[in-house]
Amino acid sequence: MKEVLFEIGPFTIYGYGFMVALGVLAAFLVGMYREKKYAVGDDQIFSLGIWCLVCGWGAAKVLFIITELPTLFEDPKYFLETLASGFVVYGGLIGGVLTGYVFCRVKKLSFLKYFDLVMPSVALAQAIGRFGCLMAGCCYGKVTQSAFHIVFPAACNYAPGGVPLIPTQLISAAADFLNFFALLFFAKRAKSDGQVGGLYLILYSIGRFIIECFRDDPRGSVGPLSTSQFIAIFVLAAGIAIFVFCGKKYPKEAKAEEEIEETGTEKAEEAQKTEVEEKDMD
Repeated sequence: MKEVLFEIGPFTIYGYGFMVALGVLAAFLVGMYREKKYAVGDDQIFSLGIWCLVCGWGAAKVLFIITELPTLFEDPKYFLETLASGFVVYGGLIGGVLTGYVFCRVKKLSFLKYFDLVMPSVALAQAIGRFGCLMAGCCYGKVTQSAFHIVFPAACNYAPGGVPLIPTQLISAAADFLNFFALLFFAKRAKSDGQVGGLYLILYSIGRFIIECFRDDPRGSVGPLSTSQFIAIFVLAAGIAIFVFCGKKYPKEAKAEEEIEETGTEKAEEAQKTEVEEKDMD
């Protein structure tokens, strides 16, 4: 754990903020590279990313406030104490996707194309950002007797110090990296726009639901489920619906393209036949 990464004069660079910023930078670079590679052609990924980042950040904060309302009522100072650290990833995800949809509608862009373009970058940003959680000691796991554990120092502001804990931050980072590479692999084989984004929602929601079972940090809850597990159920359903719906569009599009090609071939043959007949008449 390294909550304070380094200091430059009066400025303090925190490990959490640095890793989140590094994740965002990597996401932008990958997104812009893939926009050029796949010749989307609109050069809007940077503007889209900025809007999604800002609005997603706000939504992540709003959802955190909603889940922590009981604590905030008891101790209003808790809001100031968590101003720079209290966020719910699902809030950022939902807020970012909705912002992206509005942005694409306003700019008259294909939302599904950019949805597929952006979501692998989101997985990469999350993977790198989880190392920030490790440095800060937040999002920690339950006490364990397993050899696969991590021990935080007593000075940690979030995780209990001096006891072996399940390294949920590292597990989350590994899952997000796997998600990132799986999406890049599938992107070359997707049958239709929207399936890459749908697959992200499926993989992330399943991984997050499982990892939540091993976390032990203070979180909101809905019955026996944590808030994130509760949201994950709906995100999974949405991901499956998007993946299946977009996949069913492909045979229709392929058939239409084949019909166009066949029609074009028939017209070309007819034109050639007519030309030969005209020459014979001459």
